Amino acid sequence: MDMTRREAMAGATALAGLAGTARAAALSSGPLDTHDAMGLADLVRRKQVSATELLDAAIGRAEALNPRFNFLAQKHYDYGHAAIAKGLPQGPFSGVPWLLKDLNTYIAGLATENGSRFFRGYKPDITSELVRRIEAAGFVIFGKTTVPELGLTGTTENKLTGDTRNPWNPAHITGGSSGGAAAAVAAGVLPAAHATDGGGSIRIPASCCGLFGLKPSRGRVPMGPPRTEGWGGLSVHHAITRSVRDSAAILDATQGPEPGGRYAAPTPAESFLSQVGKAPGRLRIALMLNAPSGAPVDPDCIEATRRAARLCETLGHHVEEAAPKLDVAAIGAASFVLVGASVAADMLDRAKATGIAIGPDVLEPITLGFVGYGQKTTGMDFARANNTLQTAAVIMAQFMARYDVILSPTLAAPPLELGRINLTPDVDFMAWGQRTAAFSPFTQIANMTGQPAMSVPLGMAKNGLPVGVMFMGRYGDEATLFRLAGQLEKAAPWKDRRPAP
Repeated sequence: MDMTRREAMAGATALAGLAGTARAAALSSGPLDTHDAMGLADLVRRKQVSATELLDAAIGRAEALNPRFNFLAQKHYDYGHAAIAKGLPQGPFSGVPWLLKDLNTYIAGLATENGSRFFRGYKPDITSELVRRIEAAGFVIFGKTTVPELGLTGTTENKLTGDTRNPWNPAHITGGSSGGAAAAVAAGVLPAAHATDGGGSIRIPASCCGLFGLKPSRGRVPMGPPRTEGWGGLSVHHAITRSVRDSAAILDATQGPEPGGRYAAPTPAESFLSQVGKAPGRLRIALMLNAPSGAPVDPDCIEATRRAARLCETLGHHVEEAAPKLDVAAIGAASFVLVGASVAADMLDRAKATGIAIGPDVLEPITLGFVGYGQKTTGMDFARANNTLQTAAVIMAQFMARYDVILSPTLAAPPLELGRINLTPDVDFMAWGQRTAAFSPFTQIANMTGQPAMSVPLGMAKNGLPVGVMFMGRYGDEATLFRLAGQLEKAAPWKDRRPAP
């Protein structure tokens, strides 16, 4: 029998009510609100909550919040449940839900689409070494987070999955390229998520979403297989977290040489987690307020950094204004060569493998610009670019013989409105490059030189959006950063500063 219109409307209303009830249940307070990842693992160990209950709670949160913020690129819910059913390793994070970034991080047989129509439906036949270590630590992977196409910009907007929106204000960006990860953590889906950083892609979204984000030293965390280096050594993997101790413990679980790797960061004498509660001593901190490129810096970002400097002084550190003398134009051009050549090679290989022609139907305008730029570079261009960045690393090492840490704004502005720096802009390729570089003129140096750096959520802009401050350490010395971060987290806690539901 056909339903009447009134009956249909009544049924729809009932279903909407059920959906609303389910959403309210998913968002009701629970362990995901009150515990970081280490705290959740402790609950599982003490059998106060099960891995399945945590996974179902995280999936419920994701389903309830993803329509608002659009942070999920892939749903691997069955994979997560199967991992629990098989039996989880007794690692430091056993039973804790986890999201991978949907960018060059693979689980054999499951889709990784790199935020691009050109990789729609791509299912690799390999599993990343990082995934193996994440799972050995006991994390339960249940999906992948959104990225801009190929991770090429500081906002997470693409033509494959759409715009990822900031939980603090959905009209603004989450940052990129790990913007989906940051949105999921900031929204309360889970306390930590996988992230990568090739020019600021951990620290930019951490700053935009009020979270802690540490970019490790080059060679600290595995990148492969199949390749053990990204963008000529600019890119690294780690996580975005709420707590400092989670970041340290995750790095303990994932760091170390990988099979076939060309280099590895120095092995730490002690665990990174053990550093979080240690006093850092009296650090010599160089305060860098001006963008190396000369780009203007928003007063809110300057003020947040000055406040951080004053806080460091009250904690006993010596702070003075100083900055390394770098040829910013030369190192910026060099990084463009490495990225452009890498993107062009990858896209030409993808076209050859699929038979699909490179063009606007599969790649966004700026990505096509990178392909065109990369095709014009030569082997000598690549070698000279690499030489330029090696020289910059030497200059930075010499500067940091006098300082333990460099303090600066993470970004030159609070989170931008959506549509400003996406890969389908209203300007040409070079103008877009200048616009994006002006937004994040501080973060890229650490990628060029291989140094560790962290964005710490110590500031808020006048418009109510988060503002991070950045601390850069010596190559291989994440330990000092974790000691300082732990001290700052205790002195100026941020765990209860969250966006309104």
